[in-house]
Amino acid sequence: MTQQRNKVRIIGGEYRRRLLDVPAVEGLRPTPDRVRETLFNWLGQDLYGLRCLDLFAGSGALGFEAASRGAREVVLVEKARLVADTLRRNAQLLGAAQLQVQNQDALAYLRAGHGAFDVIFVDPPYSSTLLDDVLPQLAAALSAQGKLYVETAKPREFAGWEVLRSIRAGQVHGYLLAREAGI
Repeated sequence: MTQQRNKVRIIGGEYRRRLLDVPAVEGLRPTPDRVRETLFNWLGQDLYGLRCLDLFAGSGALGFEAASRGAREVVLVEKARLVADTLRRNAQLLGAAQLQVQNQDALAYLRAGHGAFDVIFVDPPYSSTLLDDVLPQLAAALSAQGKLYVETAKPREFAGWEVLRSIRAGQVHGYLLAREAGI
């Protein structure tokens, strides 16, 4: 997705070039184009049949890209009502029936247990401790061969996770992870 003022553009798949609204909310930052392109090269351009979870969805850039690339189900979890409402409108605009928006806290969503996901995107607010709070719960939400993508503002270690790939683009550090054996 290319970012314009309060808009993001889907960069690949069925919805390629479609512009989506992003509410002007402090701290909301869509994943940069370069990082998204790299991530979906790592995952494969075709996510056909996969079940994906976009925690802390924000703009929904990662979840909408996954849906555009054939994911059979994409759940976007967003706590802020205004942002969640915008995500719903964008899903309706695209006619993307495989997208579900959950307006709730990410930790509460994970604790409720919703089955295993093939790909989980985690991009919490950089100034929070939410990443440390959710990481211990993510292994249970991930399918056996599933992949976890995490975005942070600083380089970091991931105990219990194997770092498959990483990227740094400006202020963004992105990591593609898999569970280490035994987790």
